[in-house]
Amino acid sequence: MRNLFFFIIVIPAAEIGLLLVSGKIIGVWLTIMLIILTGVLGAYLAKKEGLQTLQTVQNQLQNGQIPGDAVLDGICVLIGGTLLLTPGFITDITGFLMLFPPTRRYFKRSILKMLKNRMHRGNIKIIK
Repeated sequence: MRNLFFFIIVIPAAEIGLLLVSGKIIGVWLTIMLIILTGVLGAYLAKKEGLQTLQTVQNQLQNGQIPGDAVLDGICVLIGGTLLLTPGFITDITGFLMLFPPTRRYFKRSILKMLKNRMHRGNIKIIK
């Protein structure tokens, strides 16, 4: 419930505040253009990274390997692309960090830790 409150109330409120401040400092039209630019750039980067991740998964499957790390990359690319399409500076920065491979590894560790915790608690069950 705490996370839900954070993502539904706090983040959008902070985004609105930053957009208002940005509109006052650099102007409304420049702020709107910046939002559109990050959306377009984000869509391009998400597509590029997503296709590269898909290629990696296919190569690993063809070689008989389990694509665990590539699946985590795919999750990060999906979330990062979604964040970049959401208007706002906080979501854009987070989205870009999730799309760039050097910074993506920190998010992958967090996702993996969260999945392991849920499996240990019994919230996720793996059926063979």
